Amino acid sequence: MVKQKTIKTEISLTGVGLHTGKEVQMTFKPAPINNGFTFVRVDLEGQPVVEADANYVVNTQRGTNLEKLGVKIQTPEHVLAALVGCDLDNVIIELNASELPIMDGSSKYFVEALEKAGIEEQNAKRKVYVVKEVISFTDEASGSEILIMPSDHYCVTAMVDFGTKILGTQNANMKSIADFKTEISESRTFSFLHELEELLDNGLIKGGDLNNAIVYVDKEISESTMENLKVAFGKETINVKPNGILDNLTLHYPNEAARHKLLDVVGDLALIGTKIQGKVIANKPGHFVNTQFAKKMAKIIKIEQRNYVPVYDLNLEPLMDIHKIMAVLPHRPPFLLIDRIIEMSESHVVGMKNVTMNENFFVGHFPEAPVMPGVLIVEAMAQTGGILVLSTVPDPENYLTYFMKIDNVKFKHKVLPGDTLIFKCDLITPIRRGICHMQANAYANGKLVAEAELMAQIAKKQ
Repeated sequence: MVKQKTIKTEISLTGVGLHTGKEVQMTFKPAPINNGFTFVRVDLEGQPVVEADANYVVNTQRGTNLEKLGVKIQTPEHVLAALVGCDLDNVIIELNASELPIMDGSSKYFVEALEKAGIEEQNAKRKVYVVKEVISFTDEASGSEILIMPSDHYCVTAMVDFGTKILGTQNANMKSIADFKTEISESRTFSFLHELEELLDNGLIKGGDLNNAIVYVDKEISESTMENLKVAFGKETINVKPNGILDNLTLHYPNEAARHKLLDVVGDLALIGTKIQGKVIANKPGHFVNTQFAKKMAKIIKIEQRNYVPVYDLNLEPLMDIHKIMAVLPHRPPFLLIDRIIEMSESHVVGMKNVTMNENFFVGHFPEAPVMPGVLIVEAMAQTGGILVLSTVPDPENYLTYFMKIDNVKFKHKVLPGDTLIFKCDLITPIRRGICHMQANAYANGKLVAEAELMAQIAKKQ
């Protein structure tokens, strides 16, 4: 079992936003299990949170931009790439401005900061979506395409064709996520001169200088353009090197542009919100096609998760039979609603109930058309979760479990006599002070029949 990871301690960086030119302080902070990557705008009232979610992408002009309820996060892709490249799952990123710092235009400084903060495992299984068939997205307007195919690990290939003499066709490969730091993270963002002129005319790249973006000169520079560039970059002189790059910036790799496009793919696909096991092939990638593909993948994963039904061998000896359950839970028939505990770890538990016509509640609950009451399905899920939380104390027989909150309850299908119910409860946050917050699902006949978010607390008997 691969466990989720976060950082050990918080760490801050200060820089300027590439387009806004505003100084911003960014702080990486440890996050609880199943948090994912979340941005917190500490400069705004209430410190609103924006999740790294493809559904919040509102604009991909010269970068990926997120917005949730009017709160903006600009150009997060290089930071997200660093988080993925460091094999992290849960990190909080605090910002005192909308745009993340550009630093040198790569992910290098973010990777260094995260490694300095330290990385630690958490007590929860990492969720990974295993690609079983080819999934693709094509942008007909640009001819850009991204596809993913089955693989035994996550890897990325980027193929770019810029259609210019100065920067033609380039390819880049990341054979595994372990290669990100050494092969990809230092690759800096770049622009062509004609794009640069347009950005300057529109008041963008206010935080740019020739140390955080490679500028490829794909046309002759007029005197007026040269003067504008001197002002924009605060330079007394600007020169074009023989390799067609402005000023004195030296390439880290001959294919640095393709490597940076690959870096962007890694960052943008972090917006899927789930680790992926598969091989990504990106042809002429860009932020629009990257994020559209991320949205498509996130939708596919959500549908599959909704329809996923775990399978357990009910012929195997249970982890806990009814006698062991009664030694832990205070409930007794007719209100003891689980028969077995099949599986349990520090972060999840699986229980089972055989529903028969002999249940006492069928006497009055639609006796001519017996249906198990939904509230009792929720209670059975809670009793299953109660086993998990009571397993954290040495004397569970001396404790009682009480509901604190029930949210997002949904009943999908009827539960009838003869059905076998399977209850699976997963912790949403770690158990603290006897409080258990969990996602609970109930399955029967190969379908999800009910789901709910439950919060309960154990308290010692008076």
